[in-house]
Amino acid sequence: MPEAGAIVLTLQLAAMTTIVLLLLGTPFAWWLANTRSRAKPVLEALTAMPLVLPPTVLGFYLLILMSPDSALGAFWVQVTGSALTFSFSGLVVASVFYSLPFMVQPLQNAFEGVGRGPLEAAATLGASPLNAFFTVVAPLSVRGFLTATVLSFAHTIGEFGVVLMVGGNIPGETRVISIAVYEQVETLNYAQAHQLSAGLLVFSFVVLLAVYLANRRIPVRVF
Repeated sequence: MPEAGAIVLTLQLAAMTTIVLLLLGTPFAWWLANTRSRAKPVLEALTAMPLVLPPTVLGFYLLILMSPDSALGAFWVQVTGSALTFSFSGLVVASVFYSLPFMVQPLQNAFEGVGRGPLEAAATLGASPLNAFFTVVAPLSVRGFLTATVLSFAHTIGEFGVVLMVGGNIPGETRVISIAVYEQVETLNYAQAHQLSAGLLVFSFVVLLAVYLANRRIPVRVF
């Protein structure tokens, strides 16, 4: 298959991004669901920015943020010896920012739906906050975790503007499916573009259908 490398790279990027988002987005969503800080609306708005910003705008500022001339980019070069821009690592960082709302918002809604009652009950039984989260909150929020994980993965699969700005089109390094589709259209290779586009179309539909069906079958636990 001509674009097998792009497909494998895209799947690797989506998997890595989803794992990072689970690790970072879960505590952040938990904090947003429970905090009374005045900064909460500001942070919620910043988290949702990728939903309304043109991807090229977000990609442009991420490109500047990660360039070797910036503090972050210079630190990365000093530690790893390579630039963060136009690399797979840079794609992961950009994808984390771009898919952040797809992880945080479903988790925040799920955590808010749990409420304080189950946690207070667990605390009276001697459970620590961390233990209560994993034994009470996580099982009650399984729908939120499923939705957040699948949507983050699928959204990363379909990225274009952000990954193009930050990673360019380097075969085997930053060339993902969406960029491959764009290049095939540019070269008037519509047959190959159709194959890749149809694959993404079917994948997106199957993913969304699976989420809706799974959420209907997962029972809502009430304690």
